[in-house]
Amino acid sequence: MKRYVMALDQGTTSSRAILFDRSGAVVAVDQHEFTQHFPHSGWVEHDPQEIWDSQLRAARGVLQAAGATGDDVAAIGITNQRETALVWERASGAPIHRAIVWQSRQTAPICDELRSRGLESEVRARTGLVIDAYFSATKIRFILDAVDGAQLRAERGELAFGTVDSWLLHKLTAGRLHATEYSNVSRTLLYNIHELEWDELLLGELQIPHSLLPEVRDTSGVFATTDPSWFGAEIPIAGVAGDQQAALFGQGCTAPGLAKNTYGTGCFLLSNTGGEAPLSETGLITTLAWGIDGRVDYALEGSIFVAGSAVQWLRDGLGLVETAADSHAMASRVEDTGGVYLVPAFVGLGAPYWDEAARGVMVGITRGTTRDHMVRATLESIAFQTRDVVECVQSDSGGALESLRVDGGAAQNDFLMQFQADCLGIPVERPDVLEATAFGAAALAGLSVGFWSDRSEVESAARRLRVFEPQMSSDRRDDLYGGWKRAVERSRDWHRG
Repeated sequence: MKRYVMALDQGTTSSRAILFDRSGAVVAVDQHEFTQHFPHSGWVEHDPQEIWDSQLRAARGVLQAAGATGDDVAAIGITNQRETALVWERASGAPIHRAIVWQSRQTAPICDELRSRGLESEVRARTGLVIDAYFSATKIRFILDAVDGAQLRAERGELAFGTVDSWLLHKLTAGRLHATEYSNVSRTLLYNIHELEWDELLLGELQIPHSLLPEVRDTSGVFATTDPSWFGAEIPIAGVAGDQQAALFGQGCTAPGLAKNTYGTGCFLLSNTGGEAPLSETGLITTLAWGIDGRVDYALEGSIFVAGSAVQWLRDGLGLVETAADSHAMASRVEDTGGVYLVPAFVGLGAPYWDEAARGVMVGITRGTTRDHMVRATLESIAFQTRDVVECVQSDSGGALESLRVDGGAAQNDFLMQFQADCLGIPVERPDVLEATAFGAAALAGLSVGFWSDRSEVESAARRLRVFEPQMSSDRRDDLYGGWKRAVERSRDWHRG
């Protein structure tokens, strides 16, 4: 009997592989970072080959760590950084350009040009998204323009586009499969989430040929088997989901009204809306959550571009902390920030502002400001940004959230989780296993091959470990949030002078 499901968790700064057993417990983890390329201010790129090499190394490493072989694995689930765009040659499999990362702002001029054509309302109505450099479509256009002859080669069917899931499927199957699934394709700015098909108008506006695009499949189901050269066995690849939708599934938020927030490089709050695809009036986006057994579910999403990466900036850029874990103790050493606010708009602001020209600011500094105040302000900025999108979810859905489920690396920070509960005024629920993204991918794969029998069996593994109850008065909560909103206004439209 197969003992494990393997999740491949391909993130923005590292590639991980995790083995889960039938109880949903983590058996082994292997992780490898890879290079971040910043060719110009605001640009972020990855080497596609390095993404693959690090992911393969992690997958082989986790098997070795568990004393397992490919024959012990019932299925592989893939979860990935979503909007990052790659283009490669079909014949050779060689990338024609570095991957353009979801964080990168290098396609902002293309977005400006699309807005000038009056396409904003059409894009919202068809894709549920806004015109922003965050999404994949303008990255494709950038690559086709940047590489000599690429447009003509794409039109001749010689090139393939994919988000990272498609790239991993291509590599794992030794080039046999060019496919994606609903959660990832809904992030491209090219897919009609209501008609469930590539949108002809948007493809035409961006001059992106159909021949470049992957096949779209259900999120849970067998896509293909891995080439036996990778793991010594043909393992079914049986579930694929973008990281935030995978976390939504892994947290058991499979019914309308349930919401989770993932604290990673960025911060992403998703609220399940079931079979309805509401158009946000507050600056959120509507996205496909997943497609299972021919049915799709939707979610409202608030996308925050900078969260955990702000703590990395404290460590690597400013040297204020030695490790990210130090931030908890430092923030707790002071009663408050002393009036200091950090708005970490390092690559602009996402939901609900969608301001590509915003830049980071720290305000309220006095001679008495210490590094502890700055560290605390950085952690508080993550909670304030989350309140921004929670208020939008509540406005769009017409009801208050009863609680917020949390996961991701920064969810380990007790100070941040308590302040988050205080900032929102609702309980924050942290699970036993914080690997909700990877577990979601594993669950989608395991369910499709019968490793787990049904969703209730999977959801029982997503146990609540600790609940952070709000302790702050409503007056204090609103006063602090009012200061945050003032600070955000100082950061807006900064890059345009």
